[in-house]
Amino acid sequence: MKRFRGNKNAYGELIKECRKQKKFSRNDLSRELDLMGIPMSQDEIYRIESQKLVLKDYELIAICVVLNINFDILKKIIQ
Repeated sequence: MKRFRGNKNAYGELIKECRKQKKFSRNDLSRELDLMGIPMSQDEIYRIESQKLVLKDYELIAICVVLNINFDILKKIIQ
């Protein structure tokens, strides 16, 4: 499996930081994603934030929408 700097995704830490800034629990984020038609358990969110789970493109976009993450920030992480 391909990895980015030893991790299965590049954005887990950013997602965790933004979720906490917004004062969302993993359950809150899970519920909001479910309302968008993207079911994701709290455990999956934990594994994404820990960079131990591959993050699909549509999941990343939905998480960015829910947490109001600017897409320009994403570019800086992989540069």
